[in-house]
Amino acid sequence: MLVHHFLENSALRLPDKVALICGEERLTYRQINLFSNQLAASLIDMGIQHQDRVAIFLDNSVEAVISLFGIMKAGGVFVMLNPAMKAKKLNYILKDSGAITMIANKNKLNIVKDAADGIHNLENIIWANKLLGQSKEKLAVKNYYWDDIISMTSPPNSIPNAPAPVSNTDLAAIIYTSGSTGEPKGVMSAHYNVVAAAGSITRYLENTEDDIVLNALPLSFGYGLYQVFMAFLFGGTVVLEQSFAFPYRILERLVKEKVTGFPIVPTMVAMLLQMKDLEKFDFSSLRYITNTAAALPVPHIRRLMKLLPEIRIYSMYGLTECKRVSYLPPEELARRPESVGIPMPNCKAYVVDGQGKKLGPNQVGELVVSGPNVMQGYWNSPAETAKRFFFGKDQGSTVLYTGDLFRQDEKGFLYFVARKDDLIKTKGERVSPKEIENIICEIKDVAEAAAIGVPDDVLGQAIKVFIVTNGGGKVTTNQILSYCKKKLEPFMVPKYIEFKEKLPKNNNGKIDKRLLASNLSSQAMADRL
Repeated sequence: MLVHHFLENSALRLPDKVALICGEERLTYRQINLFSNQLAASLIDMGIQHQDRVAIFLDNSVEAVISLFGIMKAGGVFVMLNPAMKAKKLNYILKDSGAITMIANKNKLNIVKDAADGIHNLENIIWANKLLGQSKEKLAVKNYYWDDIISMTSPPNSIPNAPAPVSNTDLAAIIYTSGSTGEPKGVMSAHYNVVAAAGSITRYLENTEDDIVLNALPLSFGYGLYQVFMAFLFGGTVVLEQSFAFPYRILERLVKEKVTGFPIVPTMVAMLLQMKDLEKFDFSSLRYITNTAAALPVPHIRRLMKLLPEIRIYSMYGLTECKRVSYLPPEELARRPESVGIPMPNCKAYVVDGQGKKLGPNQVGELVVSGPNVMQGYWNSPAETAKRFFFGKDQGSTVLYTGDLFRQDEKGFLYFVARKDDLIKTKGERVSPKEIENIICEIKDVAEAAAIGVPDDVLGQAIKVFIVTNGGGKVTTNQILSYCKKKLEPFMVPKYIEFKEKLPKNNNGKIDKRLLASNLSSQAMADRL
């Protein structure tokens, strides 16, 4: 099976069922399948070849969903970009992925223009905005318009001039995630990886075609993206929202559409629990809630269980390199609220020491994962791939060293302990401290910057940056934050700024971030005493 077969099979079985609700738009499986065929045919006419990369720079929308499947039907590889991405990172990803086509909204025009410098591989841009019209302002590539490509009246049933046949070992997607060097790394997902992960997750969630899933997470976030894939696999319905910025409106939509599944992250839970009149909403249709990206604080779990006693709550753990690893059966939540559960179907997970030897119960070591959900490594990064991926001869035999420290109890339940590397996980996103530090060090009079993650009940981790200025430098906190907001995506903007005369260094002359974090912990303990 290939990923776009999820859509095609559901369109054959349930052609007139509403598959996607987005704003006022309601599209059936038949419509999405036909429109994605239309896009695939147009991409092939533009010159898309087998395994060419196509970037999607769209907000959560009908166009974004059609684009996903249209690209794969054309034999291409989609690269889903964060809609809040700034020009510098967009430039890097377009170059690194070698994307020859991009699908973008008109409101991204200035960012795309700023990012276009030095990009020679990009040949086509499809402006996917129904109100775009024939804009006079164009980039030095072939410009196309969504309404000229997607016929809302009679799109073709089949794809003419189909490219070379797609294999399940071919890539379906490259999903970029922050890297420890400061540059994003593209995780390569083969079709069989996505099929295996989606199948395993829907199995333990016990999904059926009666499920209606509300997704307020960005499609650039694997957790959000897979809500579409999984629903189209089992023939359900996705209610796609732009974000969770307006919780009351989201909950009203949840009640109106009789939503049965609701994926969340800790930030969303914190916002929900701050609402004073949740009891006025009728959650009787809601069957389950899932959480991943970061562990929910135990007090939040207990409050959710009390507030929603009839709803199954799944705590989960995963990472982009293998999508999902584990889930905690809801019946275990009260007994083991700190656990992220057991390995999901068709996935193995165990804890090892520094020599790769399996550890016993409750010993702390690195979590290792194997199974068909383990991805293909990092795009254009063989050295980085070799550090964490070990490939067997058969599908499903790849081993991934996660870089996360875990323990496993006598019953096999997994417990997250800490992150082995410096990456900060905030708002469900992995953030490279180096990327933040590089931006802050662009500011005049900033000599050094060190970013770390500090515990935060809402964000999982909040970003704190320690800054040393040049002698006589007069940089203010507001200047730092203003510059970060201009140059970084919103989830990467620091929450805390602290100026210091100097930063602690280790014997190699590198900033000792562990000592910085340790000093914070010691200060917090002293404050409590």
